[in-house]
Amino acid sequence: MRLLKYKKLIGFIFILIGAYYLGGGIAMLVNAYEQKNIQKENAENWGLGFPKDGEAPTATASSEELKKYDAYYIGNINEKVIYLTFDAGYENGYTSTILDALKKHNVPATFFLVGNFLVTSPDLVKRMVEDGHNVANHTFNHPDMSMIATKESFQKEIQDLEAIYEEITGQKMIRYYRPPQGKYSVSNLKMAQELGYKTFFWSLAYVDWYNDKQPTKEQAFEKLLGRIHPGAIVLLHSTSKTNSEIMDELLTMWENMGYTFGLLEDLIE
Repeated sequence: MRLLKYKKLIGFIFILIGAYYLGGGIAMLVNAYEQKNIQKENAENWGLGFPKDGEAPTATASSEELKKYDAYYIGNINEKVIYLTFDAGYENGYTSTILDALKKHNVPATFFLVGNFLVTSPDLVKRMVEDGHNVANHTFNHPDMSMIATKESFQKEIQDLEAIYEEITGQKMIRYYRPPQGKYSVSNLKMAQELGYKTFFWSLAYVDWYNDKQPTKEQAFEKLLGRIHPGAIVLLHSTSKTNSEIMDELLTMWENMGYTFGLLEDLIE
């Protein structure tokens, strides 16, 4: 009888322990699910609207709202200055030609690079630095950052890229960040800010990233000349064959329109 009581007592204890851990596991799953839903609800896709060619576009968020988080998408709309930026997830054979054109025109640019580019093309990274360009952070793996809920995961994407850049160049990476695919959330902007980063979106871009569906020269000029505007942060991809072919002529045309070129640090207040 006494043995039976002990067995019942031990059984009850195991039930309590199981309930404790199972409850904790369920709570963790519920918390993770809720976090993911919160991220989805707060996720944004950067977008632009062009009411009229030659004028500044409307954007997903205003300059005033973005500045709360040290984020920018456009410069002074009363000054004919272009801030030229390139995104590169990998080297596609066209970066040297683009760098040659930039050097010919003495135009500075900011290259937002992904881990793959730094790992496979360190010599090009060194040349960017030697030519006076900024090399900035486009994350190590190019994920959808709006789905990253923890600061630890966000920080790893940023700092893994920093480490490789420092190993290649012997320098600290400038703390400029661009969310891959323009996908972000307010919490992401806060995380970047807490890490000392400035976030940069863009006010002019065009569909130049499909290798098997490159725009024609005429299509590129239609967008890049027609929609250029004072204070434009221009996003181009250095993986684009078309961009490499038109870069020299494009820079000449912009110059003939009265534009000069600045670096992103000129925008920071």
